[in-house]
Amino acid sequence: MKNVLIPTKLESVAKEILVARGYKVTQDAKPLEELVKTYPETEVLIVRSEKVTPQIIDALPGLRLVVRAGAGYDTIDIKYARRKNVDVMNTPGANANAVAEEVVAMMLASARHVVQGDLTTREGKWEKNKFMGTELTGKTVGILGMGNIGRLVAKRLEGFEMKFLVFDPVLSADLAEKIGVQIATVEEIFSKSDYVSLHIPQTNETKGMVNKKLLGLMKPGACLINCARAGIINENDLREIRKEKKIIFCNDVYPKDEAGPKAVTDIADIMLPHLGASTVEANTTAATRAAEQTIAYFEKGITNFVVNKGVPDGLDEKYQELAFVLTRLARCYLGTSSAPHQVETSFYGKLRQFGKWMQGPIVAGIAPEFDLYLDASDAEAFLKDRGIVFINRDPDDTKQYGEAMTIDLFEGTSTIKKVSVRGTIAENNLMISRVNDFDKLYLEPSGNNLIVEYKDQPGVIGKIASHLGKNKINIVDLRAPQSIGGDKALAVMKTNVPVPEEMVKEIKELVKADSAFNFIY
Repeated sequence: MKNVLIPTKLESVAKEILVARGYKVTQDAKPLEELVKTYPETEVLIVRSEKVTPQIIDALPGLRLVVRAGAGYDTIDIKYARRKNVDVMNTPGANANAVAEEVVAMMLASARHVVQGDLTTREGKWEKNKFMGTELTGKTVGILGMGNIGRLVAKRLEGFEMKFLVFDPVLSADLAEKIGVQIATVEEIFSKSDYVSLHIPQTNETKGMVNKKLLGLMKPGACLINCARAGIINENDLREIRKEKKIIFCNDVYPKDEAGPKAVTDIADIMLPHLGASTVEANTTAATRAAEQTIAYFEKGITNFVVNKGVPDGLDEKYQELAFVLTRLARCYLGTSSAPHQVETSFYGKLRQFGKWMQGPIVAGIAPEFDLYLDASDAEAFLKDRGIVFINRDPDDTKQYGEAMTIDLFEGTSTIKKVSVRGTIAENNLMISRVNDFDKLYLEPSGNNLIVEYKDQPGVIGKIASHLGKNKINIVDLRAPQSIGGDKALAVMKTNVPVPEEMVKEIKELVKADSAFNFIY
């Protein structure tokens, strides 16, 4: 019998399922800090948005499992839990339909002035002419992020005979065609859509990405819907562009879920208090999955949804970090606007036996929304869901690469573009030894790296360095190998500050480069 503590107003079905299997369950909505003192024998915590801190974990010496009844788990210190040998699970997808339906509700409410019409009619007014609406049928919807929620948004809107433009860095063209959507660039989505719905995670790369440039591309009167994360949108830029283009803004997410004034009050046409997952069905599904996953964990050893898995004996965690970095570099080289349709890997030396432990980091390197801590089974499911093939090749150890790995990404069908990266650990540092035909690179990938590939000719590095110098950017390290054939050259310049994207474009044009991009790690 396991002792389970549910310190939240979770649907009672979780307790009912667990009690029926012989678990001792305490459900109480008191502060968690108080409950852990009363129930120090707790072995399982099932939480919603409660903070599970190191102090909470330390107060429960017998704790083995924390289950987040929902998708996001940023309120749980998963690294500290790992150090204490506590597994942390989530229940991804439980609220996907609820959020998708909320997006549809916002679209309809904004198109037909439901909120304003209700308020003025209750006041005794009759402003029928003022609230002339628009129809959803035949309009274009742009969806950024085609995970569980993004796909359900498209599916729920099919009945309106809408056109779907989507961006997802790992959605294959074949799968897009199968589900009836058209892959587009982010710029195309913002310029061609009547509705833009955001379903991407907030990362260093996506924070503030919906900025003046993208917002300026939107059609006058187009609608922007954010049920993802508040930080994705630059609110000041939206405030400025909205004046000119009369953009409609529907919002359900904020920096903090709490009462009080909201920064977007003056620019949001519809504001909701983060109701995306607030349906009886979503809560029941999350509660049911939390209970079922707990039972499967203890009775069958199923750990598919554990988000803070450790590493097996004999594997240095740095190799997982290396797999992530190599893939991320390959992804940048391939171009983040195009999706790989195939991944091929080779693990040399002793790493051969740990190939499956690298799949999670590799997928995380391709897709920012995939968590680095998830394992091979989660990675396989994610890739299958996106229509991407994963092949782990038999390594040729006669090459004597030692403990090294090669990761190849393929994009395209008729014309295939391939990026191949090899790396290893040297003196306890990550080391990228080869990119495509540029061997003996020996790049330690930390910091700000400007990477430029060009036709080999004298003076190119000088031009790049001069352009950086004029803009007061210093080069702190330089790698400049030739391709094996000798007709191409690669310049990797580590700089003291990141090179602005506009300057990267200027450098590409200045030296007529085949490619130029930032790699920041």
